[in-house]
Amino acid sequence: ASKLEVSMPAVVEVESGGTARIECNFYIPGNDSYTYINWSYVSAGPQGGPWVRLCHITDSKIVEENTDYKGRLSVGEDKALSISRVTMQDARVFVCQVGAGSHGTGENRTELHVYRQAPGCSRFPSPHGSALCSRLALPTQIAQCVSKNSFPAPNITWHKNGQELQQEENMVKITATRTRESSGLYTVSSTLFARVTREDRNSLYQCTVHYWLRGQRHAVESRRVNVTIFYPAEHLKLQVVPSSTLVKEGDDVKLVCEADGNPAPVFSFLKRELEDSWQDLTSLTDPNSGVLNLHDVNKSSSGLYRCQTLDLDDMRQLEKDVELVVNYIEGVHVKMEPSSSPREGDSVRLSCNAHSPVALDYQWRDGKGRKVAEGNQLFLSNLTFETSSNFSCKVIAPSVPGLEQSKQVAVTVQGKPRIVDISSPLYVRQDEVVNLTCKAIAFPRPSVRWSVNGTAHEYVENQHIASNLTVRVNHDLLRAGAVCNVSNTLGFSEKHIQLLDQKTPESKGVIIVAIIVCILVVAVLGSVIYFLHKKGKIACGRSGKQDITKPEARKDKIVVEVKSDKLSEEAGLLQGANSEKRPAADQVGQSVVRC
Repeated sequence: ASKLEVSMPAVVEVESGGTARIECNFYIPGNDSYTYINWSYVSAGPQGGPWVRLCHITDSKIVEENTDYKGRLSVGEDKALSISRVTMQDARVFVCQVGAGSHGTGENRTELHVYRQAPGCSRFPSPHGSALCSRLALPTQIAQCVSKNSFPAPNITWHKNGQELQQEENMVKITATRTRESSGLYTVSSTLFARVTREDRNSLYQCTVHYWLRGQRHAVESRRVNVTIFYPAEHLKLQVVPSSTLVKEGDDVKLVCEADGNPAPVFSFLKRELEDSWQDLTSLTDPNSGVLNLHDVNKSSSGLYRCQTLDLDDMRQLEKDVELVVNYIEGVHVKMEPSSSPREGDSVRLSCNAHSPVALDYQWRDGKGRKVAEGNQLFLSNLTFETSSNFSCKVIAPSVPGLEQSKQVAVTVQGKPRIVDISSPLYVRQDEVVNLTCKAIAFPRPSVRWSVNGTAHEYVENQHIASNLTVRVNHDLLRAGAVCNVSNTLGFSEKHIQLLDQKTPESKGVIIVAIIVCILVVAVLGSVIYFLHKKGKIACGRSGKQDITKPEARKDKIVVEVKSDKLSEEAGLLQGANSEKRPAADQVGQSVVRC
């Protein structure tokens, strides 16, 4: 270049409160040095108005002028001007002038744009809401969006369910206002008017604020809001809760009436009594809730119910009917054949019947709750007193959970008494006080009599009777015992109680023990004699027996004659001692006894 040139950016953007840096680049022919640099701003308008110098820069110093910018200015090594704490009033044209001696002067300028980011929008609902707006032919005010303190002035658009809304005659209308505040910032307001229908009850509306920043367009969206829309009811729904097919006697039931209008209409409930007669049940409900509560329903609660609504704007009436069916079991009856009271050994048949609009199952249970049979008949054969019990017929509706009823019948078996337990035999002592017990089973209830006198106590449980007789034992009681007699109108039964003296068994025991001891003593003695005989310690034996016919018998021997009636016994003893058998003739001889 052959002359002095100064270059600067045409526009510099800075956010309010930030620091603006404006560069000034220059070229001097021959790479000569500058003489001075002046930074100024144009006081009014981008082209006209006097300049106000901010600072004077030479090679040796920087002189800052006394202006509104004093204290906020700084100059960098590259001679760029920095302005801190920028305000909206700083949005003006700044001039950089360079002097270079013989090369003359050069200048250029930059327009400083100060912006403030749009803070979003604040919404204000329609002063009339959206009441009855679905009935209006013209658009109704939906909402207002306001953006305050922004620079430059932003633009506001509206969206419904994400789709931008455009002006449309008799459907969508958008009005906007822009106000410049004393601070230089702008307040922009936009109001949306739209014609809505019941289909818009779930629609979401939002506004978007668009603004420029550093040469680019930015946007801030408001949160989405739903607008309350009033519209009349077109359809009515009436249902039973829980399902009508499962309702049973004793349940709590709700009839719920719902309308698709907003706000909800006023509800009323009716029940058909006769062909053209309806009972008003509105007093049992809250007209605004649309719920009819029926507690502890029964068979008579079944019938046709009607819900009615009235639109107060056009007085149009809607109604809906529902049939309530209450399932029940009634008339449970148990019959016994034959009907007369059975006796032991007889058989009976129990029949159970009931009425219900649904199919029924039958179960039979005994007095302890155990299931004994299924079906509506129970056959009992060969009855005994022990068979007597309370049988119950349980009627169940399988298709309606929880619907059941029971009926009990008592099967009482009659018969003459049967003694089932008695305290015999009973070991006692003289003058001892004892309890005699007699237990029997019978129906009708029997009476108990004893053949002896004493204090009797009776205990009755169901068909069992027990009698305890307290008596003192004497000789007559030991000899004769006692008799328990149990009788009722159908007969009697008796049993004898035998009393035994406890001494008798003791004496027998002593004799038995004595016999056992004697046997043991004899066995031991025989063993000893046999042992001594084998050892030769006893003289009696074969060597001690001599023939009495021999004449040489010595006179110092004592001869004892054994008589015949003792021979067999003597022979037996000798035979047992020697374990030998001899003829009878050999058994006659002399027995020599040495003294």
